[in-house]
Amino acid sequence: MSRIVFFCIPAFGHTNPTLGVVRELVGRGHEVIYYSYRMLQEPIEAAGARFIACDDFDAEQHLTPEEGTRVGSDMALSARVLVDTTLALDESVCREMENLRPDCIVADSMAVWGKAVAGKLGIPFVCSTTTFAFNKYSARIMKQGFRELFGMLLSMGKVNRQVKRLQEHGYPVKNFLEIISNDENTHTIVYTSPQFQPCAETFPDKYAFVGPSVRPVQEPLEKTGQKLVYISMGTVNNNMAPLYRSCLKAVADTHWQVILSVGSLVNREELGPIPANVSVYERVDQIGVLEKADAFLTHCGMNSASEALYFGVPLLMLPKTTEQTGVAARTEQLGAGVLLKKTTPEAIRAGLETLLSDPTYRENAGKIAQGFRSCTGAKGAADKIESVCAK
Repeated sequence: MSRIVFFCIPAFGHTNPTLGVVRELVGRGHEVIYYSYRMLQEPIEAAGARFIACDDFDAEQHLTPEEGTRVGSDMALSARVLVDTTLALDESVCREMENLRPDCIVADSMAVWGKAVAGKLGIPFVCSTTTFAFNKYSARIMKQGFRELFGMLLSMGKVNRQVKRLQEHGYPVKNFLEIISNDENTHTIVYTSPQFQPCAETFPDKYAFVGPSVRPVQEPLEKTGQKLVYISMGTVNNNMAPLYRSCLKAVADTHWQVILSVGSLVNREELGPIPANVSVYERVDQIGVLEKADAFLTHCGMNSASEALYFGVPLLMLPKTTEQTGVAARTEQLGAGVLLKKTTPEAIRAGLETLLSDPTYRENAGKIAQGFRSCTGAKGAADKIESVCAK
């Protein structure tokens, strides 16, 4: 039996794919300890892991609302948040790791404190990647404009100061890129298929493409229309009342059954009249909806896109971040989705009609689904972790 420690960020999309792996490892007799956040304690413990809260150390929770909207797009701010959290956890986690003596640390690619602690203490490490794996070949789909490139260059001085802070605390890091990305010698679990991963053939054997981890349906949905359209912009940046109003106008007077998930930040009164064929929810069992859906309007987060494509559902795509743009570009390249360039009711309706009337989109999404279902899944991820523990 091995003792395995997981680290993750406070995000369902990064945590959910690991839960099947945790269940598989626990079922094989291993002890799993999971450092995460109280909002995720229940599903983590239900998977069989021992939960340890990191909330009190999370620097992102102390940001101003204005700063919170910039995390992910502002490299200097993101570096500060990651380093602040790593150093806040430094003393307690390093002490606990020395007492626990884990056989392996598994950390989300964004939970850089897990990777940093593993490097500092010489503990075998596995990276858990819920986005595409990136190298110089696959990164070409993440096209940066002049503004993004100029902003990155301007922020490098501040970023390097954050790296120096880590170095002063004994972390063997050379630059920020080393912290947030993996080299060819890092054991890495990627929750997608070789077919969906761009340039999969350029990655070494240390990368295991295990496919998306899709949990069972918890709340089955009754399909009442011939076509079911699902609209959701994810669980994080979904305060988008104007977009939702455009969607309602787009689908009014159609024969489609429409499920609209708006999150907890939108006041229902902001949406105006709700067409009779639309059901609006704060949250839904997304797996239960996608199992029956015919088209999905999505922000193209990796988790949401993968869940939809797992069920062969074509995508109408409205990405907001660089990562989401990469997922959308790959989906469009494989013919399983349409990029939404305008958010007018007319553009939304035209995009949905294209997906619902042209069977090639559903066929191409089905091909991606076949690739996902042929992957090794949680068992393959557990095999990778066991192989690292054995070394």
